[in-house]
Amino acid sequence: MKYYSTNHQAPTATLHEAVVKGLAGDRGLYMPEHIKRLPKGFFDNIDKMSFQEIAYTVADAFFGEDVEKEALRRIVYDTLSFDCPVMKVDDNIYSLELFHGPTLAFKDVGARFMARLLQYFIRQESAGQVDVLVATSGDTGSAVANGFLGVDGIHVYVLYPKGKVSPIQECQFTTLGQNITAIEVDGVFDDCQALVKQAFLDPDLNTRRRLTSANSINVARFLPQAFYYFNAYARMKALGFAEKMVMCVPSGNFGNITAGLFGAEMGLPITRFIAANNANDIFYNYLQTGRYEPKASIQTLANAMDVGDPSNFARVYDLYGGSHERITSFISGATYSDNDIRETMRECYARTGYVLDPHGACGYRALREQLREGEVGVFGETAHPAKFKEKVDEILGIDIAIPDRLAAFMRGEKQSVPMTRHFEDFKAYLMA
Repeated sequence: MKYYSTNHQAPTATLHEAVVKGLAGDRGLYMPEHIKRLPKGFFDNIDKMSFQEIAYTVADAFFGEDVEKEALRRIVYDTLSFDCPVMKVDDNIYSLELFHGPTLAFKDVGARFMARLLQYFIRQESAGQVDVLVATSGDTGSAVANGFLGVDGIHVYVLYPKGKVSPIQECQFTTLGQNITAIEVDGVFDDCQALVKQAFLDPDLNTRRRLTSANSINVARFLPQAFYYFNAYARMKALGFAEKMVMCVPSGNFGNITAGLFGAEMGLPITRFIAANNANDIFYNYLQTGRYEPKASIQTLANAMDVGDPSNFARVYDLYGGSHERITSFISGATYSDNDIRETMRECYARTGYVLDPHGACGYRALREQLREGEVGVFGETAHPAKFKEKVDEILGIDIAIPDRLAAFMRGEKQSVPMTRHFEDFKAYLMA
């Protein structure tokens, strides 16, 4: 399958080229030329299939033309060595728990898949090392770093905003060493993302280094996240609640919800989507006005969603032909302040006993406010609440236990490279 740029100025690329390049030469994001619809029989029997079986079927529709079937099966099954269960939280509201992977965050799925697919392509070449650049506002860095840790032929540079990720999140990518380098940028997430994008388009750097991205701008990172939307539908169907199912996605850079929208284009029978934002309300405002107006990100309790110019808006816009009417007919929005998030976490815990992380709280609240009669809602609980232990303990007045996997990261020694937000400094570091 060929991939085109959302800016429609760069030549089309193969999957191999799109994965290794990350970003198209015209600064656009790669999109598949067509999206295959899955047969009715698949959805009729989906509730009887395992997560891995479901994911392989979806992966084959995306990548089967470009990856040998047995290799693709190994990549999928190795990626999904954990479950993403659906748990009842409230009347007609369920949590899709996406935190059962190695770093306890939803990005484990896309990061692990991309690491394995990139290694598959590298092994077909005789060229040298590939450098993976990834900007993170929280969980992306830890998921990518751990997904690529120890993978031959790949070195990962994680760029993160100084002082703006939780201490536990920071431990998960600054203590690894080996082929992982953490870059501590004196700025915000948008500065980190801008450095990554500029690096891809700098001719000197790209002559000297083979660069790619592991952010959701990379098709191999965001597309596999469609797997767990199909799994959520299957699990809800097994419970008898698949009719009029609404999916609510806590959204920052919009790669996660975009993967779900691709699933809908493949025939996944989701009634509609809700994009739940924190105070960074750029997409919410677009839905209301039809104008996309990026602005500097605001630091919030739900820090992984602190994005002022979500990259994947370009994919959403392209997917629906630039039609504001089509987008708003299928996607609604919500935006919440830190006080809203605190209130929601307390209310949910007091009434149901379920502990929300600050990001999941946005999704849960949006469903409480927007679910219509006869609908059933599923929201993404995108990270284990212990990853935000200080905030969760303070808000709920509890002492949430830290899982052993997180505790192990916290015992490591921090290793990071301080960096300004100026591209010239970052370029000089990479060139050296």
